[in-house]
Amino acid sequence: MIYTRFEKARIIGARALQISLGAPILIKIPKDLTDAITVAMMEYDKDVIPITVRRKS
Repeated sequence: MIYTRFEKARIIGARALQISLGAPILIKIPKDLTDAITVAMMEYDKDVIPITVRRKS
């Protein structure tokens, strides 16, 4: 599925919030990386975020 820039921002923001609140990280990251938004963007790029978008037809 191709997401709009608004959907992408919402997905990454929601996932970053989950990570900052202690959710497990789904990919391998470098040990010096501590920014939740960067981790969420890396997960988005690898297509492993368990969040979907429902659109009205």
